[in-house]
Amino acid sequence: MIAYRLRRECQFEIQFGPPQVAYRETITKTIEHDYTHKKVGSPFGQFARVVVRFEPVPAGNGFVFENQAAENSVPSEYLPGVERGLLAARDKGAIAGFPMIDLKATLVDGAHHDIESSIMAFEFAARACFREAMPKAGPKLLEPMMKVEVGTPEEFLGDVIGDLNRRRGQVLGMKEHRDAQTITAMVPLANLFGYVNDLMKMCQGRAQHTMQFDHYEQVPMAVPDPGNFPGAIALREGARLA
Repeated sequence: MIAYRLRRECQFEIQFGPPQVAYRETITKTIEHDYTHKKVGSPFGQFARVVVRFEPVPAGNGFVFENQAAENSVPSEYLPGVERGLLAARDKGAIAGFPMIDLKATLVDGAHHDIESSIMAFEFAARACFREAMPKAGPKLLEPMMKVEVGTPEEFLGDVIGDLNRRRGQVLGMKEHRDAQTITAMVPLANLFGYVNDLMKMCQGRAQHTMQFDHYEQVPMAVPDPGNFPGAIALREGARLA
């Protein structure tokens, strides 16, 4: 109904499909990479050399850029170009095109030319340096993990726990409240599409639940078949790529 109204009243073209999971990528190894961008042209060429150390950082740190290069190697006026290039490459990932998180890029050295260097040349160099280095840094695919709490009558407890396990959920604990149980679990978002309807059917409409994003976690190398949930195919493909 909503799609029909958008087409009729606003002339919008609407495409529908299964929900997409916001995967992320990260690295597991420290690597230092040297890249030189050099292009001959007129009236001036382009030249920029960067040496960048990439290393994993604790979860939750996002992306960190630091400069340790000497001023006579990479003048400060070119640093914005280096950072822009790294950020642009980071947003496209190294495995499946998802943004990369929890890594630090440190500019440790480089070189410039008095005439042929520019901010743009250093942006190109940093971007290419990032792309070439990532496959050697042990890239891994990360999936969003949701903290799920389910309140269910005692009689449906076994079915609820079994269903969470089938969705690759990890039960963290249970609390009893009168004749009901509250289950806390960590479940991959990719396996939660359609969960509300399934839970209501399973518990005859007598269950309640909440879910919220908790953290990103590496996709296991061998993912058990999560069933025909939307996103399952993407998850298996991502696990193979990782």
